[in-house]
Amino acid sequence: MEIKMFYKSQLEVSKVINELIDGYWNDEISEELLIKNTKKLIEYNKPKIIKNGDYTTVLKQKCGKRRLGVLSKILEIIESR
Repeated sequence: MEIKMFYKSQLEVSKVINELIDGYWNDEISEELLIKNTKKLIEYNKPKIIKNGDYTTVLKQKCGKRRLGVLSKILEIIESR
C-alpha cells in the first residue's frame, strides 16, 4: 500500500489511517508495513493528527476507539525505537 506524504485535511488523514489499520486487520498488509506507513504519515502530518497532546476531534470521530487504540500502540512502538 502506497500512501502520500502530505494531506490537506484531517478527514483525508483519518481515511488513510482507517485504510491502513483495516488493511492490517484484513491481512492485506503486514505489521511491519503498517508501522512503517503509519510512522511516515505521523511524521509529515502530525498537526492534523495530534493537538494539545490528544488526537484531533475529527480523528476521534472518523477512526473510532479501536483504531485509535491501535494507533496509540504504534505511537508507543515508534517512540520506543
